[in-house]
Amino acid sequence: MKNNGLKIIISGGGTGGHIFPAISIANALRKKVPETKILFVGAIGRMEMEKVPQAGYDIIGLPVTGFQRRITWKNITFFFNLFSSLLKARKIIREFRPDAVVGVGGYASGPVVRVASNMKIPVLIQEQNSYPGITNKLLASKASRICVAYEGMEKFFPVEKIRITGNPVRQDLNHVSELRKQAMEFFDLEKPLKVVLVLGGSLGAGSINRCIGSELQRIRDAGIYMIWQTGRTGFSEAKKLLGITPVSNLRVAEFINRMDYAYAAADLVISRAGAGTISELSLTEKPCILVPSPNVAENHQEKNAMSLVNKQAAIMVKDSEVTEKLIDTAFELLKDEVQLRNLSKNIQKMAYLNSDEIIADEILKLVN
Repeated sequence: MKNNGLKIIISGGGTGGHIFPAISIANALRKKVPETKILFVGAIGRMEMEKVPQAGYDIIGLPVTGFQRRITWKNITFFFNLFSSLLKARKIIREFRPDAVVGVGGYASGPVVRVASNMKIPVLIQEQNSYPGITNKLLASKASRICVAYEGMEKFFPVEKIRITGNPVRQDLNHVSELRKQAMEFFDLEKPLKVVLVLGGSLGAGSINRCIGSELQRIRDAGIYMIWQTGRTGFSEAKKLLGITPVSNLRVAEFINRMDYAYAAADLVISRAGAGTISELSLTEKPCILVPSPNVAENHQEKNAMSLVNKQAAIMVKDSEVTEKLIDTAFELLKDEVQLRNLSKNIQKMAYLNSDEIIADEILKLVN
């Protein structure tokens, strides 16, 4: 086995759903082979350029951007940026000389994976969603191995390349049920009330935030606690609304740094249907109401949500129905202990343990 001098490039990003699994894979590789040198390649101006260095890894940015599906002058620059990114990716690979390349989806994975495969370097793709993004579908023929989180992916990828591994999640989420007491103290939740955790993702979810903001009086009178993560875009408006209508049983934050405590405290989670969040909900066995974002490529969040709904593992409220249905659905569900238990039991069946280590093993197999 090649243990000394192992070099791996991990490419992709754009959202936390791509970035955090990539970092988990890198950590697992370092754990298995401590001498491993890992280089990330992302897209200039995207979230990975900030989050990856914070995790302790080097990253290089490409000028690649997304292709707009409507007629716009930006698509002229798309082709120029793509060509520039292919040239830069070739230069990066020639200088770093990786033993394998990992693509986690997002703009930046395209040029790097394509160049690596053309140079006969082993490539592994990690697809987080139940319906693949266009980048990974285009790159599937170039990959040596494709790690997926859902069954039935042979509809999109060559079956002989597929490994069902699940999605890597935060390493602090195992056994969160044991942290309930500390979690209640952390969020200053003194009374024995049900707790609803509302998650809008790192950038926030406009429809969910607007719904919560319009229902503050009902939430105040509901006899529950609510932990509301607004995301970056919704925090200032939330604080303004709470200044007008104070709600003592609501805790609001732009980001939650201790997600293990947030999940430990929650009896019910309201969330977007990103693949990473669904994997976390499965691992933590949390009943959930999923509100798929309508603003993602291929409508993959709704497909993610339906993969759970079809197994009675989640409830879905469409984004267009949030104002009319979300709060009523949540309050009714909190009163139904039987359904809460069934949702928890069914979503737990979809959990995969140690996904980061399994994917790291697949990378090492390719290298060797």
